[in-house]
Amino acid sequence: MTESKGIVEILLVEDNPDDAELALRALRKNHLANNVVHVKDGQEAIDFLFGRGNYAGRECNHHPRVVLLDLKLPKVNGLEVLKALKEDPTTRQIPVVILTSSKEEQDLINSYQYGVNSYIVKPVEFESFVAAVKDLGMYWLLLNQPPPPPPT
Repeated sequence: MTESKGIVEILLVEDNPDDAELALRALRKNHLANNVVHVKDGQEAIDFLFGRGNYAGRECNHHPRVVLLDLKLPKVNGLEVLKALKEDPTTRQIPVVILTSSKEEQDLINSYQYGVNSYIVKPVEFESFVAAVKDLGMYWLLLNQPPPPPPT
């Protein structure tokens, strides 16, 4: 999926092609996938969010409404991406949902210490996974009220 008119509603950071496709299918099925950008590693996520590398020149004031972030990523892991986002005042308010297969207690603790908004262990069963992604999309795109953009 590509960014249209600078508006990105969901940034999906997922290296597993099967999980990414399932998430995108669930979002499409529920009409929540109009403006989704999928990146495959942590470095690409950071580049996208901060307008670097292949995304140099991207209008960085248009933040995603939510970032769906896996933890176990190549190049830069999900905790490092989360930390970079929450440490920077320009991206701190972007909601981040960890969507991972990790049930490790330390990952959970670190995620909340770094400021994650939600931590969800990916359901193993197809229908449960689709339902979880649908619920995530519905909540973060339709129900949640995002903060106003920071003053410039």
